[in-house]
Amino acid sequence: MKFMVMIVEPRGQRDARSEDEGRALYAEMVEFGQLLAAHGQLLASESLRPDSHGVRVQRRGEQVSLIDGPFAEAREMVGGFFLIECDSREQALEVAKTCPAARFASVELRECAPCYVQ
Repeated sequence: MKFMVMIVEPRGQRDARSEDEGRALYAEMVEFGQLLAAHGQLLASESLRPDSHGVRVQRRGEQVSLIDGPFAEAREMVGGFFLIECDSREQALEVAKTCPAARFASVELRECAPCYVQ
């Protein structure tokens, strides 16, 4: 079963860290990904730039709208993710519990499935 482990962090939190602090946290996340890879669970992972660099795209009929970030209504942003393969939801939860980001952000676990599956 595939699961997305999303790092949902408060907007602006990164700005409050020094570069050294940010690099240290990033190194922890890289090490976490390497551990998942060593266990054969990691399918992909990426850190994402802040939502101030994002664009939302919506299409309604032929009308396309682009909304540049940051997104005023959002208090949090997805800061990165790990796509993992696990035998069960319980196993994926154990992975999520050990994610270093749980100390400074929320770690959201979502099972991958077609959009018609509830």
